Amino acid sequence: MTEQEIYYTIALTRMTGFNPQTALLLYQEMGSAQAVYEHREDIGDILPDCSPRTAEALRYWDDALKRAAAEMEFIGAHGIQALTLNDARYPARLRECPDAPVIIYYMGNADLNQRRIINIVGTRRCTTYGQDLIKRFVRELKELCPEVLIVSGLAYGVDICAHREALANGLSTIGVLAHGLDTIYPGHHRDTARQMVVQGGLLTEYMSQTEPFANNFRQRNRIVAGMSDATVVVESAYKGGALITARIAQEYGRDVLAFPGAVGAPYSEGCNNLIRDNKAGLITSASDFVSAVGWPTTAQQQKTAAPVERQLFPNLTPQEQAIVTLLQQTNDLQQNILAVKTNIPMGQLTALLFQLEMKGVVKALAGGTYHLLA
Repeated sequence: MTEQEIYYTIALTRMTGFNPQTALLLYQEMGSAQAVYEHREDIGDILPDCSPRTAEALRYWDDALKRAAAEMEFIGAHGIQALTLNDARYPARLRECPDAPVIIYYMGNADLNQRRIINIVGTRRCTTYGQDLIKRFVRELKELCPEVLIVSGLAYGVDICAHREALANGLSTIGVLAHGLDTIYPGHHRDTARQMVVQGGLLTEYMSQTEPFANNFRQRNRIVAGMSDATVVVESAYKGGALITARIAQEYGRDVLAFPGAVGAPYSEGCNNLIRDNKAGLITSASDFVSAVGWPTTAQQQKTAAPVERQLFPNLTPQEQAIVTLLQQTNDLQQNILAVKTNIPMGQLTALLFQLEMKGVVKALAGGTYHLLA
């Protein structure tokens, strides 16, 4: 991605008042932020759905471009990656969401398109029960599926416990922030954040000098949900940010799992209600989780099953064979990655993958991932 495009994308977020839907609509319709800028005088003619107010506002970019130039200097000086929607490093799962940010700022070394990504969320008043659940869950998950990226919000309680347990067990972990990367909130978590940059990373849609306003936390929840295959709720009161994340994940078509708690326990009420209302699957362990989302464990992958002879499969078309060949090289790939690497249009690829499932050649896993069975 060119610096020029990053520059105009940063400015676009300012021009649209940090409204992700508006920025995303303009970006997708025009193909790039630079194209939006170049057509600033006639954007209303090109995009009839663009409101007159927005079209008029998009005519004047001077202040936004000055702020974008300052932000470019900041990210360059601090080793921050600015990933626009068209960047291959941008989280592919998040790109699928209808309110994805057009740019994110990232500091770290974890692959944001890792094969397996989950988020662990819950109350900021995590009890000893919740802490014990997280410790056991992360430890067991590392044993069952060692290559998992754990995402949370770096907040007090469940979030920071999840990050620290991931670090302690050698798993990469990402903190999604509700402010710019020029600060850490809460400050007590600064040391953990430094470790995460080395073993994971920090990510935000907000440019520097952005304060952690209340609405920003609600907005960042969609990134936590959107970049993950599944949401795990550990403890939650009747209301709270974790339930917002769970709702968004469900709207995105992602798996939602929750640990139950004692009836009447104030910080288990939200989890119990999710399970009762069939908005989350009940889990009591990492084994339950892995089974629920359909991930093969390390032990299962290491089993030396007799190879399935290719002639037992129905004849494959050239395009089906291209998919199988790619999965033989790198198994468990997401559909959008398959589309890019095979150069097959998404609609056609969906039909081909369905046919391969019917033939018993591939299996669909959580998060739009496909596993070659032979």
